[in-house]
Amino acid sequence: MTGKRINRPFILWVLFCFAAYGMACRSTAGVADVNWKKTRVLVYTKNGKGFVHDNIPSAIAAFKKMGADHGFTVDVSEDPSVFTDANLGKYDALIFASTNNEVFDTDAQKVAFMRYIQSGGGFMGVHSAIGTERKWTWFKMMIGGTFSWHAKFQQFSLQVIDPKHPSMANVPKVWTREDECYFSKEMYPGIKTLMAHDVSSLKIVNDTVLTKNQGSFGNSYPAVWYQHFDGGHMWYTSLGHHMRDYAEPVFVNHLYEGLRWVVSQSGHRDLSKAYATSPATPVRYE
Repeated sequence: MTGKRINRPFILWVLFCFAAYGMACRSTAGVADVNWKKTRVLVYTKNGKGFVHDNIPSAIAAFKKMGADHGFTVDVSEDPSVFTDANLGKYDALIFASTNNEVFDTDAQKVAFMRYIQSGGGFMGVHSAIGTERKWTWFKMMIGGTFSWHAKFQQFSLQVIDPKHPSMANVPKVWTREDECYFSKEMYPGIKTLMAHDVSSLKIVNDTVLTKNQGSFGNSYPAVWYQHFDGGHMWYTSLGHHMRDYAEPVFVNHLYEGLRWVVSQSGHRDLSKAYATSPATPVRYE
């Protein structure tokens, strides 16, 4: 056979470049653009009337340590007066750490929160944040639903169902842990589930209550999810009931990866895109 000789070193170099480019694309698609030194987050801990988790001080400490370790600024507040256009504009993510029930005092504060999300802001909800503002339709849509019931604190398993999402990095594919298995109602169809409770791993006394709250999900029930909603970007984990969770390396990394994804999405906020004038302003599906 005759013909030009193949330059094998050159071919190998080209293949290497394509492989490296592909790996770079995969890594930058989610989180590589985060500049932690220019990042500022707000940990919000307000609770309305009702049950208040004792994990909140531990959660605050965990996020502050996370900020110190990675070089970003962490502000903490339980004062709803922080919700103004001017103040929220300095944050790359709002973290609702086991908030519960009514956490805003005025409609103006709710509108400022909506406008932050609509401008491209980032939101992260932890544990009972799903029980926040249970009468406010927009908030329930944004976070993905509203709390209905949880099984008794116990050991059970979770399954990662979207291992390619950046926030699932270093999370056990099957995660067996002690926590509360949360169930929600009015679940919003736009959420993308990342991790699911293995309901069959629960020990339940009252099967009727479980069946009612389990609905049509079968043995895989959403536990961790994200969505791009109304211009913004949100990530939620139902885990984190016990105060000791916030000193557990695997769980803290779970929070960190979730936050890293949220911050990576919220770097180009534009308040001119916000349109809410009341908490009841309909969502514009654009």
